[in-house]
Amino acid sequence: MDFCTIIQKLIGKTDLSAIEAEYAMDYIMHAIATPAQTAAFLTALKMKGETAEEIAAFALAMRKNMIKIEPKVADGNLIDTCGTGGDGKGTFNISTCSAIVASACGATVAKHGNRAASSKCGSADVLEELGIKIAVEPRIAERTIETLGFAFLFAPSFHPAMKNVAPVRKELGFRTVFNILGPLANPANVKRQVIGVFDKETAWKIADALRILGTEHALVVSSDTDEISVSSETDICELNTNGTIKNYRISPEDFGFKKANIDEIRAENKTKSAEIIIDVLNGKSGIARNVVLLNAGAALYVSGIATSIKHGITLAEEAIDSGKAMEKLNTLRIKGVD
Repeated sequence: MDFCTIIQKLIGKTDLSAIEAEYAMDYIMHAIATPAQTAAFLTALKMKGETAEEIAAFALAMRKNMIKIEPKVADGNLIDTCGTGGDGKGTFNISTCSAIVASACGATVAKHGNRAASSKCGSADVLEELGIKIAVEPRIAERTIETLGFAFLFAPSFHPAMKNVAPVRKELGFRTVFNILGPLANPANVKRQVIGVFDKETAWKIADALRILGTEHALVVSSDTDEISVSSETDICELNTNGTIKNYRISPEDFGFKKANIDEIRAENKTKSAEIIIDVLNGKSGIARNVVLLNAGAALYVSGIATSIKHGITLAEEAIDSGKAMEKLNTLRIKGVD
């Protein structure tokens, strides 16, 4: 098999087989491909458009090349709330706050993430601002999941091969398949996920790729942000435990929330994002609380703790109002690297 031949196929807008796609990603991950070849591959793939089968094969190659952890979790229902990012809306770190709330409700969370690339504040940035150490060794992250029910998996610590493509991605300046692959390469091999994406078409492809990869339950969501939105309707592709995928649309009003202006939940930097998160965890009412409840409710539904998003919202409300959510944050600050 020849990498240049694979690039030629993509230029001709021919889909790759799973074997070809996995080979190509391995070739890039092992730094055999030159920067020019990697750029050509990513550009041609972007112009053709990725298939679900290609995305799944790329993810398998990334998983082979990452540092893995295997936390021993009683129920086995590890979840992640890592999204693709790139919505350009500048909201506070909703999925990160939602993950903390879900953990306070009993969900076991392996939160995969990184520093900001194009946004103002990534999950790593805001957690660091909140006082949680992010760049911990894999074995410590594994133990933290087991003992505290939450750990942040800092992508550079688990995906060393990604350093080979970082300069090319930066120079290209457009969204590539790697933006999609991040949530599909969780080092803890989670089987339950809420993934926010930047458009509806991509959501369907990711849901189908997750099915191929053996994910048990996932909600792939797209709206005016890469979260379940409080300011617009949200399209959801739900991958169920029986392997079926269904599409539906939800609105904030379905859960008793009024639609709000997205400007009210923007954060210009990591300090502001952290302030909003602390306000939410301390029980402050408002738009930020509502959007966290929606997304934490979805995470709890996917985890199996809640029977529906609505049930999950009720549990999330109880965790915040009882002080358990803030207690979880404080525990992670103090014990997160013991």
